[in-house]
Amino acid sequence: MRHFLDIDELTTEELEHILALSTQPETPSLLDGKGVALLFEKPSARTRNAMEMAVVQLGGHPVYIRPDELGLDMRETVEDVTRTFACYHEILGARVHAHSTVERMAALDVIPVVNLLSEKSHPMQALGDLLTMRGELSVLEDRTITFIGDANNVALSLAKAAGLAGMKFRLAGPPGYTFSGEQIEIFRSPFEAVADADVVYTDTWASMGRENEAETRREAFQEFRVDANMMSAAGEKAIFLHCLPAKRGNEATDEVLDGPQSRVWLQAENRMHTARGLLAWIIEENKE
Repeated sequence: MRHFLDIDELTTEELEHILALSTQPETPSLLDGKGVALLFEKPSARTRNAMEMAVVQLGGHPVYIRPDELGLDMRETVEDVTRTFACYHEILGARVHAHSTVERMAALDVIPVVNLLSEKSHPMQALGDLLTMRGELSVLEDRTITFIGDANNVALSLAKAAGLAGMKFRLAGPPGYTFSGEQIEIFRSPFEAVADADVVYTDTWASMGRENEAETRREAFQEFRVDANMMSAAGEKAIFLHCLPAKRGNEATDEVLDGPQSRVWLQAENRMHTARGLLAWIIEENKE
């Protein structure tokens, strides 16, 4: 059974196919009369709306489930909850605190599992990002994306996605807030990192669950705020992306978020299109 727990589980060809499915003009009713369970341990605006509307566009019925309705590993085990959902639904999407939760769900192989976010990865966001960049840049291969700020789960999935798409990935952040890997360039200076970049990307400095570190991180990341000067260093053709929600005035200024180089709202919309494309691919892959 095929699942989608992180972006690097895909081949380059599979990634291309999902992006193609995301942009096809006619939407097939692949989920006609079927349900998709959407379990959210963490709240979300874009992920919930993107997934629910994608299911509807494919003719299905999304069912949103709050964590207090289940009590994972308290009222019922993760495994029993997964088996229960498999009785009713075609696909299970889960936004979880621990990546091990979606791994346990997928290990049962009773229902295709889609990771809607974990502390280790955010592959659904990476799909939407790639679709946005392709629409703006036409060709992704050999293009450069620079991620400024906290090297979180969004940055990690984006770096993996960039590798699949043949892009160059740069990362600029203070010591202790970066990661290394093949084909990843690490910069101490954000202005050096954005030079000649095609895409400048940032995210909140204190991700969900790290709110108690907000003040410490605000001090550490001061020089990594994306402002008009930094975008000028990237060049007028560079686009700006942010997965949202944004802490305006921290990781990016209003002038950038609302400026002519910003594509954050197109990026948010593309979350729905790539969710639809991914669901269509999952259904194709799991046909008997």
